[in-house]
Amino acid sequence: MSDARGTGPYRQALHDGWTLRAVPDPLVPAGIGGRAIPATVPGCVHTDLLAAGLIPDPYLDDNETDLAWIGRTDWVYETTFDRSAGDPQRLDLVCAGLDTVATVTVNDVAVGHTENMHRGYRFDVTSLLRAEGNTLAVRFDSAYRYAQAHRDRLGDRPNAYPEPFQFIRKMACNFGWDWGPTLVTAGIWQAIGLHGWSAARLATVRPLVTVDGGDGRVELHVEVERATDVPVTVRARVAGQSAEVAIPVGERAAVLTLTVDRPELWWPRGYGGQRRYELTVTLHGPGGHLLDTWDRRIGFRSVRLDTTPDAHGAPFALHVNEVPVFVRGANWIPDDAFPNRVTADRLARRFDQAQAANINLLRVWGGGRYESADFYDLADERGLLVQQDFLFACAAYPEEEPFTTEVAAEAAEQVTRLAGHPSLVLWTGNNENIWGWHDWDWQEPLAGRSWGRGYYLELLPRLVAELDPTRPYWPSSPYSGSEELHPNDPAYGTTHIWDVWNTDDYVRYRDYVPRFVAEFGYQGPPTYATLRRALSDEPLAHDSPGMAHHQKAADGDLKLRRGLVAHLPVPRDFDDWHYLTQLNQARAVSLGVEHFRSHRGRCMGAIVWQLNDCWPVTSWAAIDGDGRRKPLWYALRRAYADRLLTVQPREAGLALVAVNDGGRPWRTTITATRLTLAGEPKAKCTLELQVPAYSAVTVPLPADQVRPDDGRDEVLVAAEDGVAGGRALWFFAEDRDVRWPAAGFDAVVEPTAGGQRVRVTAHTILRDLTLYPDRLDPSAEVDEALVTLLPGESVTFTVHAGDPLDPVALTTRPVLRCVNDGVPGRKLVD
Repeated sequence: MSDARGTGPYRQALHDGWTLRAVPDPLVPAGIGGRAIPATVPGCVHTDLLAAGLIPDPYLDDNETDLAWIGRTDWVYETTFDRSAGDPQRLDLVCAGLDTVATVTVNDVAVGHTENMHRGYRFDVTSLLRAEGNTLAVRFDSAYRYAQAHRDRLGDRPNAYPEPFQFIRKMACNFGWDWGPTLVTAGIWQAIGLHGWSAARLATVRPLVTVDGGDGRVELHVEVERATDVPVTVRARVAGQSAEVAIPVGERAAVLTLTVDRPELWWPRGYGGQRRYELTVTLHGPGGHLLDTWDRRIGFRSVRLDTTPDAHGAPFALHVNEVPVFVRGANWIPDDAFPNRVTADRLARRFDQAQAANINLLRVWGGGRYESADFYDLADERGLLVQQDFLFACAAYPEEEPFTTEVAAEAAEQVTRLAGHPSLVLWTGNNENIWGWHDWDWQEPLAGRSWGRGYYLELLPRLVAELDPTRPYWPSSPYSGSEELHPNDPAYGTTHIWDVWNTDDYVRYRDYVPRFVAEFGYQGPPTYATLRRALSDEPLAHDSPGMAHHQKAADGDLKLRRGLVAHLPVPRDFDDWHYLTQLNQARAVSLGVEHFRSHRGRCMGAIVWQLNDCWPVTSWAAIDGDGRRKPLWYALRRAYADRLLTVQPREAGLALVAVNDGGRPWRTTITATRLTLAGEPKAKCTLELQVPAYSAVTVPLPADQVRPDDGRDEVLVAAEDGVAGGRALWFFAEDRDVRWPAAGFDAVVEPTAGGQRVRVTAHTILRDLTLYPDRLDPSAEVDEALVTLLPGESVTFTVHAGDPLDPVALTTRPVLRCVNDGVPGRKLVD
């Protein structure tokens, strides 16, 4: 673009030459105080100190505790720069993200003060800049000191953790969570630079994209900022259609409408393609001079939320292009405590993992951040639906100033920024705060003080209705649709199920038939390679110091042990504990998912807590903090498959449920057999199933199938004829009580491109056979897990690793595991 006055805008990134220093304070360790430290922008203090070798890795052992001083210290970033050539009428310093309490100074003149991590800022610095040798400094005051000052001024309010996170507009989980470290960051966390422009610029562009009778419609709302009062023209183009409108002197806004005849629609993954169209907006001055440009790829689709009362209460069903979508979702937390480390490539790997697990929606949880353009572009491209929470979580939030003004500005900016993304299908007001007000003993300590209700039920719905009426808003997660109803009533709206995990056995999931379950989950440790990288404990134990520090949930280790006692054999050592707790996590979540999906129609969504982790930790995640897939991930892939066979208890006994989330009818033959564990058939029947697209069919099983002669020695197998892996199992007793035979099998290891194939042939039943190649090579991955083999059956695991792995180690404990491998007399057949 030209640099000459009036002929076009230019942008100059200011990401080079930064240094960081701590403001003098007794908290600052010797060797850091008074020192100029090279800084990376975008970035944060923690990663700069780590890169300089001045602090240990916060994610290892208990280093996090020793680094608490960083969040209580003031910091100054500074750089010098020369101004780009040219003579625009305006030069703005544009800060996409400052974390959080910042004072911005240019050539020793303060140009602005910020108090919100979730907003961008723009400061006019035209009169302050020289051609060469400009100084830019950003001072970050302690987030703790700011939050505690507002807490003291306004009065404390209850929250889930003893930290003041609700008194600052900052990523709440920086202050620690039951899966996250307490690492209170500061820094220039998003892009910073100069924007030179003349006459006018595009201040906001807000495309409202709808579908009406098959035609696509873009209602384009444009606001301009002026440097001079001259007439300007806005032009827009999409899918071969164009429009323009003049904005006369004295006015700053315009609306353009573009209609596209029968565009290809954008669909969620599994329902159709993800067709997108380039939308281009340009701003022109007198004589047609180009002043500014904006472009984005948009998708034409409709979305609505059906909450019409019915005989069971009120549903919560997303309809995309008028097709009801059963949500097979996962909750998403920030993928790193330090957001600058979450690159586009890293997000693409997470999206690959989510897609491969048959997930069709990610809920961006309210204690984190509004996700990045990279995140939403990937969701648009891949057809992953997104539910975005506004950023409030697990606390009573003050509504006094400056917070109401900050929340309104933040919400308006983010709704406008994300309006063009077809993947975004739902805004949610908060995470668990209305539920908290009802049930978490908040009302007495609040004593009538504000707690956030005005945000969730007044301010935010009004802003969404004004700025983006094309997609629904829901006041909270969970929420039942009315203040007259309990917010977590499973018969209405959305539900969170946390008595499972906290107090009850996971079979209690079957006591619920929710309309839409937006959070439920069960813990398990990370992979062994991740533990070994993060912890120096010798030996590792479920309660060794590092393990205990990386277990943030209240009584988490006790709850894990309670879950094992209810279902599985007693662990003999850490290797058993690790395998069995990971298995129990996978079992718990699978049971919940299959139960909820078996009620498809009445229940229209399940969002597992959680997909990912932000550091190495024992948690509810399917993908651990180093990006490795836990056994839960493989269980989700199976439980979220388009076609699911599951045996479910019903009032009359056991039933086979076939769930079809595909777009074609499913006609199949199922053979159901009750067998002894040795493989001897006891009863058998054949079922012909016809399952329409996007539906579920329930078939009661005959009495002789569901009444074992000896429940400790039998299993029910319902298998789809001619389809490998298409089957459901029902064990009549808990694993701890089953008469497991000693595990007997052949194991053959063969080289293959990029790795090895491990073929296991069972001589006895092998329950939940799983291979852990990361124990031999941290880079190693395997394609399958949690496979139950009947006598005579085989499975082939494909292992990818940097170098070939030892075949003996690869086929013996603790790398190759099954539930019955600890039975006395276990025999390996070579």
